[in-house]
Amino acid sequence: MSALAPLLDQAQRLGLALAIGFLVGVERGWKQRDEGEGERAAGLRTFALSGLLGGVTALLAPLGGGGVAIALTLSFCIAFLAFQLREASVESDNSATSAIAGLVVFGLGAYAVAGDPLIAASAGVAVTTILAFKQSLHAWLRAITWSEARSALLILVATFIVLPFLPEGAVDPWGLIDLRALWMLTIAIATASFGGYVALRVLGDRMGVAVGALVGGLVSSTAVTLDLARRVQSGEVTATTAGAGASLAACMSVGRIMVISALMSFDLFARLWPSLLAAAVTLIVGAGLLALSRSTNKSHSTFASVHNPLDLISVARFAGVLGLLTVLANIASRTLGQRGLNAFAASAGLVDVDAVTLAIGRLVTDGLPTAHAVEAIGLALICNQLFKLAAIAISGSAAFAWRFGSVVLAAAGAASITLILVAGA
Repeated sequence: MSALAPLLDQAQRLGLALAIGFLVGVERGWKQRDEGEGERAAGLRTFALSGLLGGVTALLAPLGGGGVAIALTLSFCIAFLAFQLREASVESDNSATSAIAGLVVFGLGAYAVAGDPLIAASAGVAVTTILAFKQSLHAWLRAITWSEARSALLILVATFIVLPFLPEGAVDPWGLIDLRALWMLTIAIATASFGGYVALRVLGDRMGVAVGALVGGLVSSTAVTLDLARRVQSGEVTATTAGAGASLAACMSVGRIMVISALMSFDLFARLWPSLLAAAVTLIVGAGLLALSRSTNKSHSTFASVHNPLDLISVARFAGVLGLLTVLANIASRTLGQRGLNAFAASAGLVDVDAVTLAIGRLVTDGLPTAHAVEAIGLALICNQLFKLAAIAISGSAAFAWRFGSVVLAAAGAASITLILVAGA
């Protein structure tokens, strides 16, 4: 049995090489299924055999000192590219996708035999997926703007170029400023916000208010709420519909706090999640009840007030705000105790509850009692919702304000009751 093990392993690897070529060939052949026999340079059989040939080439490499493998590789590349060039000239097709796909299949077939089969299989699936989603990828490229593409590059630069050069630990004598931790948190929040923004841009006008509020809430629940107030005033949506949308956006805000607390401190997350979950469920139920009672409204939302959250100025502003709030929270906690921390959370929560959660979460890792942090974060969240209600009321949308306020009040009650029950357990 031990003597057959190497042969079985080679047979399995050759089978994987054939399977990779077959998988890509199915995708290529399906797209060219309307062409007649002999009208396409490479289809299912050609790609399947290309993968198998790559595997055979890798098997022969140790036997021929590399010369046979080089000869087979060059022969395949020349022959395959020659037929692809001939097909392109006949059909006036400038796409190099099939040619590159053939070379990749040959290479993956060889790697399946000589390297890690799992990586080869994963790469084969990835190649097929990229080929299959051609239309969707092109539509996505047409949908995004240069500023959005630049934002994605900014994330990569911040993560792989700036972050490695930042020092670890506090950079000041008082232990208030940790640049590396601050930058990592900035990248995490900016990436999540940008992901929500991209989802909102890609889905666009096909979304209803409810789905738009959920996705927009990943970027800024406050922006979504204020935009809904504007649309209520213009008659685009009813106050009931807006109340449902704002409740869902608030639910996403609560969800963000839950994720941030989990990233900052397990103890903080353990204390917060039951109350936050109760609040989130109540917000969803309230939004559902409002949705069931609303009048027919077929409007869609792109939330014009939600802008790209990841330009250079926005990232610098968020990092600055987060750094400032972190220092202020630390100073308030050290000098004024719990009362000072609560005053800080209440005032700063009007600006950005995420940054407040991050700042207080940092204090927990430095020794702040978890109970104090829970109280301050809860106060920041409440003040943030009160700010939204005040802004809605000032805009003149009283009907929207009391509907949204009723749901928020119920969510706050559910969170408070859950907190008391958990603390008494």
